[in-house]
Amino acid sequence: MPTPVTVTAFGVAYEDPVADAIARDQDGVLWAVCRGTAAGKPEYAAELHPERQKAAMEGFLCACCKKPAARDDHGMLWVLPLLGEPESWEGLRSAIPPMCEACAQTAPRMCPQLREGHVKLRVREAELVGVRGTLYPRPDRPGAPDLDALVFYDYPDLPFVVARQAVRELRHTTVVAFAAAIP
Repeated sequence: MPTPVTVTAFGVAYEDPVADAIARDQDGVLWAVCRGTAAGKPEYAAELHPERQKAAMEGFLCACCKKPAARDDHGMLWVLPLLGEPESWEGLRSAIPPMCEACAQTAPRMCPQLREGHVKLRVREAELVGVRGTLYPRPDRPGAPDLDALVFYDYPDLPFVVARQAVRELRHTTVVAFAAAIP
């Protein structure tokens, strides 16, 4: 059961002030509260546990093993699903954390999204640009929450989101390899 939220003119907050204080990051962004802790090996599902995803994105850690992501002269290693090939991989916004070399070899066989085909990129710059989560309408604008909104850090709607994923913009990218679907 999700933690109850309230929406005010100033933004969204958890009804429990202790949960609200714990779930806010240093920028004031409210993060989704999940039962349990982000421990052990990840389950290959549509989304990582919000704590694990946020820690991996902020610290450039491999989301699979929590070790530092692989780096070389061409940049940090990212392995992304092929969900329709973009015009360019430059400037792509991703909620998928980077990977270490070992996990980049094993994850495509274990992750359903990567099994459908993936690309390996080296990325020299990956700025945190926003969050993906549930965006609640302001009290003066009735409507349903947007359950999968991308909200940038400089957007005025940031106080109205409950974040589940940190998002980085990948720049100075080099395609290392494409892989077809794994049977």
